[in-house]
Amino acid sequence: MVSTGDPTPRETALSSLGLDVDPAMDESVSATLAAVEEALRVHVTSADPLVAEAARHLADAGGKRFRPLLVALGAQFGDPASPEVVAAANVVELTHLATLYHDDVMDEAAVRRGASSANARWGNSVAILVGDYLFAQAADLAASLGTEAVHLQAQTFARLVHGQIAETVGPRGTDPIEHHLFVITEKTASLIATAARFGGLFSGARPEHVEALAGYGHAIGIAFQLSDDLLDIASESVQSGKTPGTDLREGIPTLPVLYALAGDDTDASAVRLRELLAAGPITDDTLHAEALSLLRESAAMKRARETVRSYAEEARTQLAPLPDGAPKRAMESLCDFIADRTG
Repeated sequence: MVSTGDPTPRETALSSLGLDVDPAMDESVSATLAAVEEALRVHVTSADPLVAEAARHLADAGGKRFRPLLVALGAQFGDPASPEVVAAANVVELTHLATLYHDDVMDEAAVRRGASSANARWGNSVAILVGDYLFAQAADLAASLGTEAVHLQAQTFARLVHGQIAETVGPRGTDPIEHHLFVITEKTASLIATAARFGGLFSGARPEHVEALAGYGHAIGIAFQLSDDLLDIASESVQSGKTPGTDLREGIPTLPVLYALAGDDTDASAVRLRELLAAGPITDDTLHAEALSLLRESAAMKRARETVRSYAEEARTQLAPLPDGAPKRAMESLCDFIADRTG
């Protein structure tokens, strides 16, 4: 599955990312995220103690809250204090959390966000049903925002499912790189695009600005996920939220791996790297260290970084219709942050 690394929610404050942003706007975004966090605790509760505990499990474990961040940023082009903004952010975050419960069952994952996964703790059936419960909570909250929110959430959910099905069945004769980017577009970028759209929509931004925000969210969502996957290779620490090289060890074909496998370089290091990667999951520690070292210095890794940057630049282009000012500059800075964080 597409992996995610998750610091604490407070770390998504724009200034905490090292971005040079307007202090007043940064405070506004942080206040929205704090309100989202408080409301999220309410929406994951249940009268059933087991459901309540299991539903809180991932919410309490933290996370980037990248999707609520995009809602909060998008809301800067309207009235960021609108109470509907916090509700909209909870719709997308509850939807995201629900997918994580289902993903972990499908991947037989034992750990999520540094803690035991819900399926490892309560079993697959409970994890699936808790994911369903969170989807229901998201749908109920969307209904309180009106029919347009319900339609958008449902359409996004359908894309998430299509992306998961595509990932599950594999390329099936299509180009593996195109297939991989399609999966990321459906599984990750679709919800991030909806998050940015919701921010503009429920803050009362102008329709053309809402569309621009959705386009930005789509492109930055792809860049965001690709950069996370590159961090799994490039990071010497747990910056990616997991042990470096986890995807290699589990045989997950991320973009640098696919580029390496598709390459026709004849130098010894490229040939050796293809040989190692073609064998599938690399569980031997010595071979894993060798593959990780070769991949970090490969032309495939350089190409993957360029791909991330191209999507970040596409996101910047989507901002053109938006008015100049602190919110637009912050969103441009976020493009740079995502493009640059993999080295």
